[in-house]
Amino acid sequence: MGRFDGRVAVITGAARGIGLGVATRFAEEGASVAVVDLDESAAAESAAALPVAAGSSAKHTGIGADVGNGASVEAAIDRVVAELGGIHILMNNAGITRDNLLFKMTEDDWDLVMNVHLKGSFLMSKAAQKHFVAQKYGKIVNVSSTSALGNRGQANYSAAKMGLQGFTRTLGIELGPFGINVNAIAPGFIATEMTDATAARVGMSVEDFRKAAAEHNPVRRVGYPEDIAAAAAFLASDEASYITGQTLYVDGGVTLG
Repeated sequence: MGRFDGRVAVITGAARGIGLGVATRFAEEGASVAVVDLDESAAAESAAALPVAAGSSAKHTGIGADVGNGASVEAAIDRVVAELGGIHILMNNAGITRDNLLFKMTEDDWDLVMNVHLKGSFLMSKAAQKHFVAQKYGKIVNVSSTSALGNRGQANYSAAKMGLQGFTRTLGIELGPFGINVNAIAPGFIATEMTDATAARVGMSVEDFRKAAAEHNPVRRVGYPEDIAAAAAFLASDEASYITGQTLYVDGGVTLG
């Protein structure tokens, strides 16, 4: 028996990177997974490649949605319920960066980041909680970041990621009485296409960029999507039913010093 047999998990921004790593872990543990992404073809391709646990009746689907648009979000959740038979877990992972120093940051840079991270998590959570409250069960996992503690050139991203921590605590208070747990994960440096793109932008090789990141934390390695997936699998499971409103830093200890 898998930990998520009979459960339906929705993961935003899951066509690649951290989201795909989490989707794979949930699928391996028996969940039916909805891969939600702005690019529906990429979502469908990633969903088709997800494993199905031995003996499981789980199935997966890829859904295109703009998490910052209410109508798009409602349609996506309706599709999940229609195609997969319900919804039990939501992971708000979709995210973008528009890094710049404050004096160079545009209103669009600010608004786009807030729209995806904060408004997107709000809209997805609001749409999902209707089902969670009705069934008196649900798990929400939000993706924050170590950048929530402040990071040069990321005023927009840092503000959004710290905002998600406050959002998580508040939903923990509001939704706890209805059997819904809400927690967040704050990743440190995770080796993904997004961080590889950052290496290119600052003129470093991926290898050197990752090596520099590893040297800044106590465990002396970078993180991988599988590290976040392991934490997400715990927080979305019934083993974590007495944990809510918390943010778990998965960062190799970089925030310790």
